Amino acid sequence: MKTLRIAEILKSGAVGSDITVKGWVRTKRGNKNVAFIALNDGSCVSNIQIVVDLANADEDTLKAVTTGACIRVDGQLVESPASGQGVEVQAKSIEIYGTADPETYPLQKKGHSLEFLRDIAYLRPRTNTFGAVLRIRHAMAYAIHKYFNDNGFYYLHTPLITGSDCEGAGAMFNVTTLDIANPPRTEEGKVDYSQDFFGKPCNLTVSGQLEGELGALSLGRIYTFGPTFRAENSNTPRHLAEFWMIEPEMAFYELEDNMELAEDFLKYLIRYALENCREDLEFMNKMWDKELIERLEFVLNNDFIRLDYTEGINILKASGRKFEFPCEWGCDLQSEHERYLVEEHFKRPVILINYPKEIKAFYMKQNEDGKTVRAMDVLFPKIGEIIGGSEREADYGKLSARVKELGMNEADIWWYLDTRRWGSAPHSGFGLGFERLLLFVTGMGNIRDVIPFPRTPNNAEF
Repeated sequence: MKTLRIAEILKSGAVGSDITVKGWVRTKRGNKNVAFIALNDGSCVSNIQIVVDLANADEDTLKAVTTGACIRVDGQLVESPASGQGVEVQAKSIEIYGTADPETYPLQKKGHSLEFLRDIAYLRPRTNTFGAVLRIRHAMAYAIHKYFNDNGFYYLHTPLITGSDCEGAGAMFNVTTLDIANPPRTEEGKVDYSQDFFGKPCNLTVSGQLEGELGALSLGRIYTFGPTFRAENSNTPRHLAEFWMIEPEMAFYELEDNMELAEDFLKYLIRYALENCREDLEFMNKMWDKELIERLEFVLNNDFIRLDYTEGINILKASGRKFEFPCEWGCDLQSEHERYLVEEHFKRPVILINYPKEIKAFYMKQNEDGKTVRAMDVLFPKIGEIIGGSEREADYGKLSARVKELGMNEADIWWYLDTRRWGSAPHSGFGLGFERLLLFVTGMGNIRDVIPFPRTPNNAEF
């Protein structure tokens, strides 16, 4: 007999058919005549009710059916007389795949805090909340690939181990095979990386952008989608040490093209979530964020404002609002500033452009004023910055001068500079933090709750 997922069963409603269903027990209740088992297999937020006639049931088997146990049920799908569910399964036989001791199983029928669930991240996907989050995560990953494929982009796999620092931040994880307790040293007493596996210092990547640009300057349009790593000691609800990034790079795109792509891309993803994850979104809306669906539709139904950084600073200074972090021209905007512009002043998403060059990365195209670069940040309600990008500097002389100005080592990125020497072209790109997107789409408040196994300072469990 074919095993159907619960989502398929509830959708088909094939009453009268014999079916097999397998999953994990959420609850068991009943009386002296009948037992009701709520079964979930992870395919949807809804459970299916299993009805067991105790007169025909094996007593020892039924005793082992406790919260957390994994079982197989063969039976008949029938209409349910109870309200709130269309069908249920009349059990004919039950097989126990795996028991769960009710004295020690951590997920009993009660509310659990998100902090507690992070400590048992290996089990939290069995809860309604994290089942919903992970299904939405899957749907968004699929939609990202579909969007770029349908729009003529090529998926480029950029290296996770790199000898360059894209952001110039220096907060990188070192990759080495040397004996860290007693590494070989040069005559000057420095670690001798020539004896290391790669023959030079290497790190886990903070971004695939630099390599992505190489792909765009040959294939035209590419995107990367993979893990990135930041060794920042940031214990905040918005930072992870390991997270996923989506980074498209496009030849012949100037800043305006880049902004249009970012807006279209985000609206596509939100529309996909609303159309394909409705049950999970409604659950998250009910349980965690009463304004979630309204906020998703708000972004979908409003054009994004294009706003010059200088004008944004003037708006913030004229607002009369006392911010925790004062803002002057030249400062990097904080989340409170970004959210004020989006939620209170314009009441719609904002794309902030033309930032001071001193607070942006070396690769951004310089404007003619000599003070600003063609950067763009997409700002969303509740979350602040969700996308950061720019038109890239295509002029070899300007890029090389900026690298020297910042004291960067040209030898580390000689290959990147070479692309501006041979067939350079206008090009642009941006980065979308996948988990930031998921915070927005799920309504969760902490980034550790939208990735299966969060990596944060002092935490690399599971």
